[in-house]
Amino acid sequence: MNNSKDKKNKPLKLSSSGRLQIRKNLGPSVDSQKSGNNKKTIQIVFRNKNNQQKSSSTAKSNFRGSSTFRTNPSTAPSLINTNKNKNYDNKNKKPIDNKKNNTKKSTLKPVDDDFSKLDTKKILEQEEQEFDRFPSLAKIKRAREKEKLQSQTNDEDIKISREVSIPEIITVQDLANRMAEKTADVVKALMKMGVMANAAQSLDADTAELVVAELGHRSVRVTDDDVLKDIEDFEDSIDSMVTRAPVVTIMGHVDHGKTSILDAFRSSNVVGGEAGGITQHIGAYQIGENDKKITFIDTPGHAAFSNMRARGAKTTDIIILVVAADDSLKPQTIESIVHAKAANVPIIVAINKIDLPGVDTDKVRQDLLSHEVIVEKLSGDVLDVEVSALKKINLDKLKEAILLQANILNLKANPKRTARGSIIESKLEKGRGSVATVLVQKGTLKVSDIFVSGSEWGKVKALIDDKGNNIKEALPSAPVEVLGFDSNPLAGDDFIVVESESLARKISEYRFNKIQIKKNKVVKSNVEEMFEQINQGKVSSLPVIIKADVQGSAEAIESSVTQLSTSEVEVTVIHKSVGAITESDVALANSSKGFIIGFNVRALPHARDAAKRDGVDIKYYSIIYELIDDVKNLLSGLLKPEISENISGNVEIREVFNISKIGNIAGCMVKDGMISRNSKIRLLRDNVVIHTGSLASLKRFKEEVKEVKNGFECGIMLENYSDIKIGDIIETYEEIKTERKL
Repeated sequence: MNNSKDKKNKPLKLSSSGRLQIRKNLGPSVDSQKSGNNKKTIQIVFRNKNNQQKSSSTAKSNFRGSSTFRTNPSTAPSLINTNKNKNYDNKNKKPIDNKKNNTKKSTLKPVDDDFSKLDTKKILEQEEQEFDRFPSLAKIKRAREKEKLQSQTNDEDIKISREVSIPEIITVQDLANRMAEKTADVVKALMKMGVMANAAQSLDADTAELVVAELGHRSVRVTDDDVLKDIEDFEDSIDSMVTRAPVVTIMGHVDHGKTSILDAFRSSNVVGGEAGGITQHIGAYQIGENDKKITFIDTPGHAAFSNMRARGAKTTDIIILVVAADDSLKPQTIESIVHAKAANVPIIVAINKIDLPGVDTDKVRQDLLSHEVIVEKLSGDVLDVEVSALKKINLDKLKEAILLQANILNLKANPKRTARGSIIESKLEKGRGSVATVLVQKGTLKVSDIFVSGSEWGKVKALIDDKGNNIKEALPSAPVEVLGFDSNPLAGDDFIVVESESLARKISEYRFNKIQIKKNKVVKSNVEEMFEQINQGKVSSLPVIIKADVQGSAEAIESSVTQLSTSEVEVTVIHKSVGAITESDVALANSSKGFIIGFNVRALPHARDAAKRDGVDIKYYSIIYELIDDVKNLLSGLLKPEISENISGNVEIREVFNISKIGNIAGCMVKDGMISRNSKIRLLRDNVVIHTGSLASLKRFKEEVKEVKNGFECGIMLENYSDIKIGDIIETYEEIKTERKL
């Protein structure tokens, strides 16, 4: 009874499954069902406050859509017969008085005071309102899924097709950023094309265009001119131009007195500071005052420094060709003439060492004539001056000739524009980092200027002149050391001041990517070719790592040692850079089975320990021709020796003895020379070689002997060969190996 009372007191609420079942049974409308002759029974499921379900139906109802409808009559709460519109207690079969049990407010408001008068349609409408206010968890989940699906659909609908600029070289990451796509999607697109790449890898323009099209965007090809248009040079107005100092490059053969002439002008001793008394760096200096300043560039004369001389010729206004009067023209002298003509630069010939006895300066002039250099004395247009750097003879005349030639050229520049120049040399110094010697060609270079040089960029932290003084600005034609590089630029690169860091970074990244693509292709080709040749036994390789004090020297060493390569042996430069030898250099040499060349640099303490531990050779040099000679000797050791033969004896087989379990033994006579136990032999039959091998036994009268000379008999047994006949000839010979040299 108590349970019955509790059930009466609890408010009733129609469940969602009940609503759906009502609609299913009622069809389009409740009223239409009432008008029909067919009686349909419905089950209304109510929900009380404790989420307990109560159902009402006729006894005949039995729906399968929910467990609520499968309860037995004993456990089912109240039933509502829609035909009679009365409520009954299931146990007592008595009408229920809803008014007495209305102490708790129900969320479901009946239409009439008597619950038996509830209208089914109104119950459904009222329950829908209640359900909208308190949705179920399932409905919330469905709503969220629907919202998510709509958002995805909307995103696809509003996807923007972008116009993507494609330079000649671009990284995967940069390409993804320009398309506003995920890097992973770009990598997937590349994988579909058969290209395996990571975010940092560079792509060529053609591949990038295919990726852009694959992802639904439009590509626009960008050329070098588009990227580098911001640093294009321009012509200065005539009104802004002022006279500048001439840039003079001193060139010639090694030990002909180039640096000595410069020392005489500067009253310094540069030669004393060079190893072996030869110039191995490009030096830039300025002499004179006011309007009579002259900028000198001193180049090395050794054959290894051809690239340096070429750079010197391109950045100069006048070339002084130094020729020793006692030596006349030499290979590097001729090479300097070729560089000067290629650069279309006027030449002034300085015939040096005229203080030596018995020199013939006219011979020098005649030799120059054969290379189309016609001096004034021979009715030509090339100025020539006889000088002596040691005795300081006629140096003033040489200076006058330079200034005269400069006046003819009418050299001018605009000092009020942004600076442009060229990298003469670069090096790595302890405490200062990367330092580059820059020749300012246009404009005025100032401290704090932002610049681009090759694939490097930076901000000028300090300017140092040729005398070692800190200066705030450098005018056109002035050589200065620039501090502010993150890493060493390459000698010969341009030096351009730009407006902002963003522009400098953009140009630097573009140039770097372009260099990397080219470098990767070349390296891949060279390595594959080298390994193929090594596998075929065609070439032996000598891996080398080069560390030098300046960039120019590293380039010169690389060029010199690679030129030593032949079709049989090859020098492979694994790595070259500027600065001290580090642990990473040692590790690279160890993995490549090579050695390290240190030119005017030394190994760090940890690197020395690592080299000693791993057995890596580090060879130090300060003079380049000594380095070249050593590498040549090492390459010579890789050459296969020449093998020649020396026939030492001739033996005739006169009898053949067959001994069981031993084989055939030849009874022989030494007809010529001698036969030795260790001799290599050929077996000849009718002058045709049928076997080549060695002796298993050499006996004379049952005794084993080391050799048998001409005219004596002996017994011979061949090693692993028994097909011998009377009349066969045994020829003995020795192989002589002769070492070869490059």
